[in-house]
Amino acid sequence: MSVNFDRVPCTVVTGFLGAGKTTLIRNLIEKLDGKRLAIIVNEFGDVGIDGEVLKGCGIESCPEDNIIELANGCICCTVADDFVPAIDQILSLEPRVDHILIETSGLALPKPLVQAFQWPAVKARVTVDAVIAVVDGVALAEGRVADDHHALEAQRSQDDSIDHDDPIEEVFEDQIACADMIVLTKTDLLDQASLAAAKGRIQAHLPRAVKIVPAANGAVDPSVLIGLGLAVEDDIENRKTHHDDELDHDHDDFDSFVIDLATVTDPEALAARISATAEAENVLRIKGFIDVANKPMRLQVQAVGSRVNHYFDRAWAQGETRQSRLVVIGEKGIDRAAIEKMLAA
Repeated sequence: MSVNFDRVPCTVVTGFLGAGKTTLIRNLIEKLDGKRLAIIVNEFGDVGIDGEVLKGCGIESCPEDNIIELANGCICCTVADDFVPAIDQILSLEPRVDHILIETSGLALPKPLVQAFQWPAVKARVTVDAVIAVVDGVALAEGRVADDHHALEAQRSQDDSIDHDDPIEEVFEDQIACADMIVLTKTDLLDQASLAAAKGRIQAHLPRAVKIVPAANGAVDPSVLIGLGLAVEDDIENRKTHHDDELDHDHDDFDSFVIDLATVTDPEALAARISATAEAENVLRIKGFIDVANKPMRLQVQAVGSRVNHYFDRAWAQGETRQSRLVVIGEKGIDRAAIEKMLAA
């Protein structure tokens, strides 16, 4: 397969909610220092949490102007409106970028996005170096594709056919089907038996031979994932997914909304409330930034199911409005009022 090396290579990083895509990309940015990078971040929700995390890296070869956030909807559904203008903006940058990284939302289907690289206006200038699927090792080891799905598992146990209607399972399978490499995250939390179980779950879904790369804290040598030169857009039709016969698709199986909170005095108490809320209301993901009283630093919060991580990521900038905002993502029908009440308690 011939590749036009005048085209800018692009790596698509896909994966389910909370699997570790942003952490992986942040590590790649740091280790690719010296290669001029640009990043497209596709959020699910109204607040650009992942984009803010990447902008806070302070890497000279990937300045803030090279990071574009797309928050108007899932990138696989808004290719014409969002993706092509973003590519145009990146390709106009000086100095010229050497490589583009795209972080899709957790709900994105990679195939429609890669198919957009076949459009003449894009194909002549950019090529897909590889599609990387990031998967949650802990969840997979426990028999799930995402963390904390007690209600869903209860339904599944009562009706064997519900597996086929599970939107989360289908998204996972479609992401795996398009992957050239799979990064299995959180392996530092797994023993050998759990690691084998997680790999077995992935392999059960794999339609073809794809390497699985174990990773802890997103640490993967860039030479393993970058520079593969696969021109995936030329092979994408051979990657069969659940949505191949659909002219269009939507993500109505999920809800996302933003909650504004008051200034927080006790981060540990907030983390406990977030964990309890996720457990009680079947929330998939909560992420955001928090204003902690009498602290000059901004608190970053990342929760996958009931598992919560929080740390101070940077100082509040001079003149920046200090605020506490959380993005909540869950399956359709989650109780916003109950979630807001529990988080604000």
